[in-house]
Amino acid sequence: MRILSGIQPSGGLHLGNYFGMMQKMISYQERGELFCFIVNLHALTSVFEGEALRRNTVEAAMDFLALGLDPERSYFWVQSDVPEHIELCWYLANFTPVGLLQRAHSYKDKIAKGLPANAGLFVYPVLMAADILLFQSDVVPVGRDQKQHVEMTRDIAIRFNNTYGEIFNIPDVEIDEDVAVVPGVDGRKMSKSYGNTIGIFEDEETTRKKVMGIVTDSAPVEAPKDPDACALFGLFKLFAPEDAVTAMAQRYRAGGLRYVDVKKELFGLIWEFFTPYREKRAALAADPAEVIHILDAGAEKTRAEAAKTISKVREATGIRFR
Repeated sequence: MRILSGIQPSGGLHLGNYFGMMQKMISYQERGELFCFIVNLHALTSVFEGEALRRNTVEAAMDFLALGLDPERSYFWVQSDVPEHIELCWYLANFTPVGLLQRAHSYKDKIAKGLPANAGLFVYPVLMAADILLFQSDVVPVGRDQKQHVEMTRDIAIRFNNTYGEIFNIPDVEIDEDVAVVPGVDGRKMSKSYGNTIGIFEDEETTRKKVMGIVTDSAPVEAPKDPDACALFGLFKLFAPEDAVTAMAQRYRAGGLRYVDVKKELFGLIWEFFTPYREKRAALAADPAEVIHILDAGAEKTRAEAAKTISKVREATGIRFR
């Protein structure tokens, strides 16, 4: 089984990225062939500072490697290092109705949030379809906000196959109903766009300050509190063992709980949880040339797989004329 997923290097990775997709993505190494990539071409739709994109791309790679992605047991590369992504995107664009793109929820949402309505953002689903179909993916794990894009990929692949034969495998979308919705420090969903994140590899003082600044209600200390309505508790239960979560919930409901005490405990849990990863991350940061070497080797390995699909497409479409 081939599983494909990626992440945009649009900023520092945070707890929401880790529990929302990175942790599970890395675990797919045990289930089948994992194709995991840094989606820097897609990031161009929102990151317009060259130095920032360059830095974020390498740092995202370091983060994945530090958190346990094994390039020997998976395909791990940067999207722009495999030009077949763009080539296939063009072929697929000719089988993508404009009306299909106009119905994309993500495009409408991003425009509403102020992103420029450029062609790159509009054809984003076609490039995503190329990412998926290039490697004959079987399963594409995504959040609900990306489900429509995978459905569009299936539509495009079927149109192409109806013209040229069975060139592409039709992938299945996997929506994990148990994926944690990680609350940010302001209580909303943790997101870079909200500026409410806690970084995975931020320094100790920054992490402590953010945890201690998590927004809580104004209930008096002696009052009983609802743990399920508290962002602080939502973060606590991601890190604490089950018995500690149960005990903490009881403390909330019994009254007498001081939020500052929970914050101190949460900071300790977060810092301890990422300590071994932090040490590996520091070693990678000390040798960025090795990280580039890993990415170069990953791109070479990945291009060998991409070439198989591109060869079929060139032959079927008549682009190969010799």
